[in-house]
Order: sequence, then C-alpha cells, then structure tokens
Amino acid sequence: MSNQLEGKTVAILATDGVEQIELTRPREELESAGAKVELISIKSGSIDGYNHLDRADSFDVDKTVRQAAVEDYDGLVLPGGVANPDAMRLDRDAVALVARFVEEGKPVAAICHAPWLLVEADVVRGKTLTSFPSLQTDINNAGGHWVDRELCHEGGLITSRKPDDLDAFCSRLVEALAAES
Repeated sequence: MSNQLEGKTVAILATDGVEQIELTRPREELESAGAKVELISIKSGSIDGYNHLDRADSFDVDKTVRQAAVEDYDGLVLPGGVANPDAMRLDRDAVALVARFVEEGKPVAAICHAPWLLVEADVVRGKTLTSFPSLQTDINNAGGHWVDRELCHEGGLITSRKPDDLDAFCSRLVEALAAES
C-alpha cells in the first residue's frame, strides 16, 4: 500500500446506472494510494451500479451535489455507463460542479460516457480527449478534438474510452493527484 495520496480527498460523481467497475476500480486505486474518497450524487441514500445492462451492487452516497464544495476536494472522478452521465447532465448543480472543478484547475478524470458531463459543462473546447466512440460527434461539436486512444491527459482532463482502459486511467489519475501540491 502506497501513501502517495495521503491527505488528498477525491470526489466520485455518480448516480443510478453507473458502470460499476468504473466506480469501484478508481475508488480502490485511490484508497490504496492513501486518498480519502467520497461518493457524490444527485440524490441522497444509495445509487445502483450496473455491469453493462445488468443491475449490480448498491453504493451509499456520502453527499449530494448541493452539499459538495469543490474546495473540499483535490480531484474529481466521473465514471461512465450510459444512464449515469445522461441523467447527471440534466442536473444543473452536477454540471456546475464539474465546471467548477475544471475552472479551479483540479484533475478531472472521465471515462466511457462520462465526457458527456464535460461537454454539458462546456469545458472541452480546444482540448483533445477520448471517450466511448459514440460521443465522438458530441465532443467535436462542443469544440473538442476526439481521438480513439486508451488515454488522453490535457488541460487537467484525464479521459479514457472503456473499462479495458482502467489500468492506464487509474494510473494517470493517481499520478496527476500526486503531482498536485
């Protein structure tokens, strides 16, 4: 167990329909590196994870989006799934929270369909990023440059395409947070 992230607190923003491995794997990696991780959602109580289209486990929510303050966190993780980011991009508070993390220059890591939130927050213009391929047009139309790559890290945004990219995604996330003073 490494303590390279000791003293760091990271938010994971998710709701029902989150791709479970894209929530659990980054959380495990961050905690193993010594970070405190909190699950933030658009609702209180618990959220349901999914393994693709199959309901999986439930996860307790630590705070709602309205209770979360960007200054309390060193970084943000946006896991994918289709339903999860699609629901959150309709929530003004969730979109505003994502935009604030980017404005503050804190690392924001989004995987799979989660870059929909980055598009909605209007923070992709002029940046190169990746995602699940179906978001290519959305990212390009929002002024970003989409590439089909395992990992992109530009302007504080860390993006990956799918669960198969989690090794690179989690490694870069931990590196980026460790580099923050």
